[in-house]
Amino acid sequence: MSRVGKYPVQIPAGVEVAVANGALTAKGKRGSLSIPLSRHIEATVEDGKIAIKPVGGRSRDSWTMWGTTRAVVANVIKGVSEGFSKTLEIQGTGFRASVQGSNLVMNLGFSHDVVYPVPADVKITTPRPTAITVEGNDKQRVGQVALDIRSFRKPEPYKGKGVRYETEVLRRKEGKKK
Repeated sequence: MSRVGKYPVQIPAGVEVAVANGALTAKGKRGSLSIPLSRHIEATVEDGKIAIKPVGGRSRDSWTMWGTTRAVVANVIKGVSEGFSKTLEIQGTGFRASVQGSNLVMNLGFSHDVVYPVPADVKITTPRPTAITVEGNDKQRVGQVALDIRSFRKPEPYKGKGVRYETEVLRRKEGKKK
């Protein structure tokens, strides 16, 4: 069984953390984030660290939420201090993307351009016509936006055409035989 929850989360300089009314709020140079805390978990801020403890001894609910809450709190702290980013690559002849105003416009081999409205809490940039970078404070939100963009044209296993994560390894299949 994992014991991730027993390790306290270090609060970096410039980040303020408050626990009140069943919620944890963190403010840093990149903004503020707030998460609700389960009633099975107790969070305390002391000596520049956040300690997460299960309430109710060894009950099943408190032990299942212990490590999860600790990981989510660590992501909130990292989000307000450093932020998160995911990079997507586009592969295929003529496939490209660009940011036009508040929309991401992608040419993915369809008869029309795919237009994706950029959410307010996420920043999308295109350093190259075949690369898309998604940045933001909330790890879940950055991952969801990257997944939404990838879902427009998932990479196919024969030629590898489509939108993929930068670190994604695609298993290629052999084509037809004569």
